[in-house]
Order: sequence, then C-alpha cells, then structure tokens
Amino acid sequence: MKDNWTIKVFILTFVLAIIFSLISNFLGNFNNFVLVICILSILVIGIIFDVIGVAVLSCDIKAFHSRASQKIKGARTAIRLIKNSSSVSSFCNDVVGDVCGIVSGSLVTVLVVNLFLSNNLSMWNVILSSILSSLTVGGKAIGKKIAIKNANDITYFVGRVLSIFSKEK
Repeated sequence: MKDNWTIKVFILTFVLAIIFSLISNFLGNFNNFVLVICILSILVIGIIFDVIGVAVLSCDIKAFHSRASQKIKGARTAIRLIKNSSSVSSFCNDVVGDVCGIVSGSLVTVLVVNLFLSNNLSMWNVILSSILSSLTVGGKAIGKKIAIKNANDITYFVGRVLSIFSKEK
C-alpha cells in the first residue's frame, strides 16, 4: 500500500510541477507587479498547506469522534484526515510545499531578468532569492507554531471544507 502511495505522490508531483511551470512561463509575459503578486500568492499557498500538514499531524482525534457521533458536518472527514495523517502531511508539506517553493523560485528568476538586465543580474538574483527563502522559511516557522497551537481547529476547518466535496456518511 505504501509503495502505491509513493507512486501516486511521484505522479502527482510531476503533474503539479508541469502545471505550475507552465503557469510560471505564462506569467513571465506579464508585468513585474503581477509577477510579485503571483510570487507572494504561491508563497502563501505553500505556507497554508504546511500549516494544514502540521495541524493534521498534531491534533487529537478524540475531539472529532465526539463531533462525528453528534453528526457535525466535517467531523468524519477530519477523522479520515487524521487517520491518514502521514499521507496528508506528506502531500501538504512535501508535494504542495516543495512545488510552491520551486515555482516561486523560478518566478523570482523571471522577475530578476525582467528588472535587472545588467551586469548585476546575479547579485539581484541572490538578493531576491534570499528574501524569498527567508519569507518562506520564516512564514512556515510561524505557521507551524500556529498549526500546533490550533491543530484541532485547523483540522476541523479543513474537514468542513473538504466535506463539501465528499459525501459524509
């Protein structure tokens, strides 16, 4: 079963990377303001998924059994997330988080090329890449603290959102 998950993650990562790479190539034709907005949006998406992955690993399933017995919407979906917390965390933190990091990095390179067609190109690439890296790592560090402190609430919120797209029994 785990080998099957590994293959699924490999294929899903490959497909997401293609989609995001095509989007980043497409966005390279836009003005620099749009590029900055896209970079920040992708950064935030990566952080949000990191928070979800940590929250699902950190929460207490007992609270959700009580909600599920009361037939509260989203509780059963949250229980499924918690029971599959390793896979959920791997998807959220590794697949989505890593793809967002790679794509935002490539968009920064496009931004640098657009902004600084000069001899200082590599210097600006280093500076902007470093800013992006520190925002990513700092944002994820803050997000992890929030995720651990509010794990049950975050997991329940995600369970409620996902229950819209699935049939809870």
